[in-house]
Amino acid sequence: MFRTALRNVLAHKARLMMTALAVLLGVAFVSGTLVFSDTVGEAVKKASAKSFKDVAVSVQATSGQERPEGEDGRRTTLLDDRLADQVRALPGVTAVHANVSGRATVADKENQPIGNDWQNVATNYQPGPGGKDSRYPLVQGRGPATAGEMALDEGAAEKGGLKVGDTVRFATDGPALHKKLVGIVHSEDPQVTAGGSLALFDTATAQKLFVHPGQYDELVVAAQPGTDEKALTAAVEKLLPKDRATATSGAVLAAEQAKMVEQSNQAMSKTLLVFAGIALFVGVFIIANTFTMLVSQRSREIALMRAIGASRRQVVRSVLAEAGLLGLVSSVVGFALGTGIAVTMRAVLNANGAGFPDGPLVISPNAVLSALGVGVLVTVLAAWLPSRKAAKIAPVEALNSVDAAPALRGLVVRNIIGAVVTAAGVAIMLYVSTLKDAEDMMPPMVGSALTLVGVIILAPLLSRPLVSLVGKATTRIFGVSGKLAKENALRNPRRTAATASALMIGLTLITGMTVAGVSGQRASDEMAAQGLTADYQVSTSNFRGLDPELTKKAAQLPGVQAAVPLRTAPFETAGSGGYGQLTGTDVTHLDKVAALTFRSGSLDAVRDGGVAVSRSKAEKLGWKTGETHEVGFFTGTEKKEKARLKVAGIYEDNATVGDLFGATALVDPHNKPVKDEKVLVKTANGPDAGVAKEIRKALGDSPLLKVQDKDNLRKENAGSIDMVLNMVYGLLGMAVVIAVVGVVNTLAMSVFERTREIGMLRAIGLARSGIKQMVRLESVVISLFGAVLGIGVGVFLAWAGGKMAASSMPTYEMILPWDRLGIFLAIALVVGVLAAAWPARRAARLNMLESIGAQ
Repeated sequence: MFRTALRNVLAHKARLMMTALAVLLGVAFVSGTLVFSDTVGEAVKKASAKSFKDVAVSVQATSGQERPEGEDGRRTTLLDDRLADQVRALPGVTAVHANVSGRATVADKENQPIGNDWQNVATNYQPGPGGKDSRYPLVQGRGPATAGEMALDEGAAEKGGLKVGDTVRFATDGPALHKKLVGIVHSEDPQVTAGGSLALFDTATAQKLFVHPGQYDELVVAAQPGTDEKALTAAVEKLLPKDRATATSGAVLAAEQAKMVEQSNQAMSKTLLVFAGIALFVGVFIIANTFTMLVSQRSREIALMRAIGASRRQVVRSVLAEAGLLGLVSSVVGFALGTGIAVTMRAVLNANGAGFPDGPLVISPNAVLSALGVGVLVTVLAAWLPSRKAAKIAPVEALNSVDAAPALRGLVVRNIIGAVVTAAGVAIMLYVSTLKDAEDMMPPMVGSALTLVGVIILAPLLSRPLVSLVGKATTRIFGVSGKLAKENALRNPRRTAATASALMIGLTLITGMTVAGVSGQRASDEMAAQGLTADYQVSTSNFRGLDPELTKKAAQLPGVQAAVPLRTAPFETAGSGGYGQLTGTDVTHLDKVAALTFRSGSLDAVRDGGVAVSRSKAEKLGWKTGETHEVGFFTGTEKKEKARLKVAGIYEDNATVGDLFGATALVDPHNKPVKDEKVLVKTANGPDAGVAKEIRKALGDSPLLKVQDKDNLRKENAGSIDMVLNMVYGLLGMAVVIAVVGVVNTLAMSVFERTREIGMLRAIGLARSGIKQMVRLESVVISLFGAVLGIGVGVFLAWAGGKMAASSMPTYEMILPWDRLGIFLAIALVVGVLAAAWPARRAARLNMLESIGAQ
């Protein structure tokens, strides 16, 4: 039977080509993901391990209350020169690097920040005996030696268009600073190579910027070869002030770093593998469709095998072996293609600033076995039902027509099962639409999956009315060819449904994400502008806030009516365990920058020392106007600072001031240092470029500053949502491509199956162009059927999920982006036309007489 399976694969290789392509593409997605994540993960691990190569022990100041920030924003630590000298005196220690660390965002020539703040590393340059710091090899110039000098990594210098001798504008946590660039260095820090930047200062300057004179964030200890790191770490720990610093061996640090890299790598791989799984799931329909058609076309051959002694089990094994061979060959080619995709993906991402470390291509045995195993398993499982159908063929059935319609009982059972599954899915999604808590994602995930699977099962039933509707249009417009296309699509509902379902899955996900994304974007825009009457919102890109003294300067600018700060402090209510966030603001001028609607109480009452609570928060906490409640403000430790808040009013939900607001005096005692997270500015004549420039100048003209009007805020929200949607479109693109392959495959095999019929049509006068048009219209009908189902299910899922999202986003309302939905339908139409190109051409080129005589 194995030889029979091998012969069948070789004999029908043309018919199996598209199925092999579907498996190949799915496996390429899987293998590309695995190889890419393994390669990048190994490169990052090696780069991280290299940074710990000469680290025997690392001593770090503890975070939290033991390492507080002063009023100037600088940290206070107990790591100093005295402690560094004590560590140097320990046996086996060869050197101690005393490091100061922080964040410094460098501006390019256009005053735009280079990199993300969390990747913009700053530290002190520590020259050795030769005047150079071995950790940072110089590319040009020299290391910084005075307060007015600094050095940058070569990537940041290139992005900013900066050369040795230029004046660099940068910011740490306040106004813009200026220093002369005296050197450019090479860095292998993963944060820097992944798109960040490295700024180097002399030690005294770094201490002035980030800590205090004579203090450090970390002491890096180097030891003689053969030194016991564990014993050295214990010796260092004895010198440290209790609970104020920790000592960790280099080996432990390297292991922790490797674990973090692995976890990050796994998160990325899982995300990509989800979309790869979707692509393979789509491929299942194509594989099943192909083997169902092959079994139908080879019914006489299978009946003959049964007649000469083949058992049902042997027939099943033969079909599954055929599927296994197809899956194995396709998976091998797919793995090779996926490896190429991984290499290309890495190069493309690096070209766009990803900054992955250099390293060899990593092809692990796990990646090979997983990709091949998935490809073979999916192919065999998809062929299992067709193999069972093949086993039921009796010798006498060889006399039957291969085009017999499916048994009515089979469709009835399928329809009942589909109705039950769909009803269950719809019921769960209707329940989801009533939920007010968006934290539990299991119900919407289960409901969406059941709804989608149920519609797939019901697709043969749904195909008749929908295809008939589309067929009326094709008949009216294209005449006989249009009518024949409709009848061909209706001839085998199972086949039409399976082909359309492959396209439907991709479009369901794309439509659902698009509707949810566009609706969420609109809601976010409304929330951003809701109640906001200020002309500008000022914030910082590193989310560390602004100096309140600078806010006062902005308020005194000509043309500025008010500059209102917003500061927040999170708290927990006593007893009930509820949580909230109090916004401290200038309640005297708040009405100039925010439109508030009070249900009870008033803003004047808030000015007398009380707090106002939003309607939804008041309902959640059970608070009423006039009551006083005890809360505990979080301090960064287990201890909470208790306070009593008097409810002076309840207002309609307003995104500008959040859940609660009161005077800044209520918030400031719980924030160290005190910073303005946002500043709302009202001008006399509305938004004006000149005023915005003056505001920026008054606030220090830092590259971290964001001075945004309402349009800027909307564009920022839209940009992030569009980026997510584009990523989803790209990742689901493979599923759509596989679905297109499925349409081509079904049409090609259908043409082969109807060879005699096509010959008869030609004989009675249908021209070659008519044959082409018939096949092309059949493809369009199937594609539009899949598109209509996909868009319909996607809109329903987005509606139900959106109802749940409305609990945390009061302004949420489902918006149907008709332009994008129209594009999806147009894409389906184009897919239908393109997918039919080869099958239609093949059908038109069939010899009339040979076709009529075909068996």
